[in-house]
Amino acid sequence: MFLLTQIEDFFCYIGNILYFIKDTFYWLFTKKRDLKSLGREIIFVGIDSFFLVSLIALFIGMIIAFQTAYQLQQFKSEIHLASLVALSLVRELGPVITALIVAARSGASITAGIGSMKISEQVDALEVFGVEPIDYLVVPKFIALLVCLPILVIYADLLGIFGGYLVGSFKFSMSFGLYMRMTLESLGLIDIVNGLVKSVFFGSIIAFICCFEGFRPRSSIDVSIVVTRSIVRSFILIIVFDCILTAFFYFV
Repeated sequence: MFLLTQIEDFFCYIGNILYFIKDTFYWLFTKKRDLKSLGREIIFVGIDSFFLVSLIALFIGMIIAFQTAYQLQQFKSEIHLASLVALSLVRELGPVITALIVAARSGASITAGIGSMKISEQVDALEVFGVEPIDYLVVPKFIALLVCLPILVIYADLLGIFGGYLVGSFKFSMSFGLYMRMTLESLGLIDIVNGLVKSVFFGSIIAFICCFEGFRPRSSIDVSIVVTRSIVRSFILIIVFDCILTAFFYFV
């Protein structure tokens, strides 16, 4: 009986969130956007995340370089350090780590903000004044995440590659020109497209899950619950879709 209830709740959740996504796309193309509110969301999601993304991406690049350098030394293949760092970042770690950072930082805030408005009846007030909550609250955040996440991913990739160069320069005395040449030779168009497509999917996942969960609390106690739930579900879906998209790009 418990299992049947869980299955029923799961399919109800899927149906509700698909309906939510349908409404979001409807309002996305229905009316002209307010650039001021959109700009505020872009600043919050993108610009305010630059420092955190910078710090983590730089050290991720250095960690990958340290780990691979140890193995490459045993095979006298230090020249391939740049290729391994670039491929690891651009294909996988750049999009995934950036998406997880944005989900944990901005996604949690989005869910908490909408949830607080929901329990304080501000969402109901919007409806009374004839303002559609999804149009006013969700669509600007969705657009901001679609715009900002690919830019943050590119930035994280570049900074991670630079972190790898610092290790290559210090450990193997590699010149900047040689390191960059090996990096560019190893990357193909499919690798770059793969990373950008993943960032768009991940941004959509964060927007839909975190906004949807924000409309669900019924009391102040529920806000912390839906925030935790939104982050956990966003993380799981990011990893799942990363696996699916990797299989699609390289094995289909």
